[in-house]
Amino acid sequence: MTPLFKELSDILKEQIPPLRIRKESDESMEVCGTKERMQGKQKVDGYYFASLVQKPKDVRLYFFPIYTHVDHFSLTADLKKFLKGKSCFHVKNLDPELKKEIQEMVKKGIELYLEDDLI
Repeated sequence: MTPLFKELSDILKEQIPPLRIRKESDESMEVCGTKERMQGKQKVDGYYFASLVQKPKDVRLYFFPIYTHVDHFSLTADLKKFLKGKSCFHVKNLDPELKKEIQEMVKKGIELYLEDDLI
């Protein structure tokens, strides 16, 4: 586990509860809600929220709220440069400002999902 992966996993772990860890290893982590919900056409035991995957050059943060509630997020240019596609961030470093922005983004995702009774 790299220091960057640990910092990002700690940000997600700060939100337990209402999130719970579905999977965790030194190279990946997945968090979801605690309520049974429909996700697409399937009933799941916890609505998917985010995951981390350690890669050789970065840590991938897959953040589902930015996909499901895209209009509720505005990213700084520094964080936006890590965004690849609609919901995957390729995080290569984490200075204090970026860490704070990711923490706030995660908290906003929690608020939105709680409002919609997803988690």
